[in-house]
Amino acid sequence: MTKRIKIIYWIATIWLALGMLSTGIVQLLKMDEEAANFKQLGYPVYLLTLLGVLKLLGVVAVLIPRFPVLKEWAYAGFFFAMSGATYSRMVSGGTFSEIAPSLLLLVLTGISWYLRPADRKLVSAYQ
Repeated sequence: MTKRIKIIYWIATIWLALGMLSTGIVQLLKMDEEAANFKQLGYPVYLLTLLGVLKLLGVVAVLIPRFPVLKEWAYAGFFFAMSGATYSRMVSGGTFSEIAPSLLLLVLTGISWYLRPADRKLVSAYQ
């Protein structure tokens, strides 16, 4: 892995972690605007707690060393949550400014997952 790839990986991963951490906290606190957004999309507000907890756990899993299986699950969870959020906003007629945050986190998830070092990949654990 080149130094350039490592730098891109860490930039994407740190931005992903910050994005998931901040949205996870907002969801755990059930802030009024977030609850209103969820209701507007037709989702029950109690899902905010579940998503918030899972995002915070996913951030820890992605950032800590080792545990490649846990990392794969965290990346998969981020992918499904952000693709679902992006799709929900798109089909509900959301503007680009409403779609962009989840789309950005989806892209960062893909970049971080794809560029992760070999010691953070599931395959390297069994070689």
